[in-house]
Amino acid sequence: MIYIPKIYTVESVTSGHPDKVCDQISDAILDDCLRQDPKSRVAVETFGSHGLLVMGGEVTSSADVSYEQIARQVYKDIGYQDELKIISHVVQQSPDIAMGVDTGGAGDQGIMYGYATDETPEFMPKGVVLAHRLTKGLEDLRKSGKADWLRPDGKAQATLEGEKIRSILVSAQHDEAVSQDEIRATLIKELIAPLTEEYGSDAGKIEILTNPTGKFVQGGFAADAGLTGRKIMVDTYGGLIPHGGGCFSGKDATKVDRSAAYMCRFVAKNLVAQGHAKKCLVSVAYAIGRAEPLMVEAINDKGESLADLVKKEYDFRPAAIIERLNLRQPIFQQTAAYGHFGRPGLPWEEIV
Repeated sequence: MIYIPKIYTVESVTSGHPDKVCDQISDAILDDCLRQDPKSRVAVETFGSHGLLVMGGEVTSSADVSYEQIARQVYKDIGYQDELKIISHVVQQSPDIAMGVDTGGAGDQGIMYGYATDETPEFMPKGVVLAHRLTKGLEDLRKSGKADWLRPDGKAQATLEGEKIRSILVSAQHDEAVSQDEIRATLIKELIAPLTEEYGSDAGKIEILTNPTGKFVQGGFAADAGLTGRKIMVDTYGGLIPHGGGCFSGKDATKVDRSAAYMCRFVAKNLVAQGHAKKCLVSVAYAIGRAEPLMVEAINDKGESLADLVKKEYDFRPAAIIERLNLRQPIFQQTAAYGHFGRPGLPWEEIV
């Protein structure tokens, strides 16, 4: 049985959150490799802290990648203007790993999960969609000029009881000169009230918290360290379903942490769309170097197994996943903020 608590809270962060800055840089490097060499193997981690950015990992590719230039451009595009000291130390993939991947095997062991629900048009939990819309809304307000005192860093949380929104929390980095009263009034009018109304709730009857510490001037790497892969619940389903532990960003599709999680989502969404379930949880497990998964399971909201149907209709071998979802495209930087699922145009979101 798939259990979602009656009362639950989920969070999202803006593209300027330090962890998400690192995710976007790692995926921008991946995309540049794939653009030049679609068979690139990439595993790049990024760390940022107080004026320093470090990139490390393994890349096997014919691509000529300007790591520092990519990192600086992503950082600037997000909205940061300060200069970074950048250290890059990227080496070739371990031949011990490559030996198994070369024959079509999984790039690592692990367990991956995918989920879908019919409660929203995005086939995602309502709270997850709302949290991402809040943080993306912060970025849109900043870039539109409606709140030019906003800065790139920010977070949001939504607490729901069933279909009802109980509380909204928004923490937004801001210019020193703006008052908290102006911040609160603008965020409620321009962001929170329109969204809660769309979700059938009156903002006046919801607990709304904005910048609860009273100040959020310092943000990004100036306030906190960032690291690739440290927002995996924001990337997926808000912690409402299990997570195998592996992150996505900076990894090419031979890494099943990423590709198999996308395949699980693809299968779960299609099973719900086809009427086999109202909610569906798909899971798969691999051994490093082995193509056939150790396990494939799918359950619906009644606790019934759909595994036989899934095994008949879907191929979970890594090479088959890459081919079916066309995962050698340079499409991954866009996934590195505001969630990997529930967004149109991505191949694992397609209903077939």
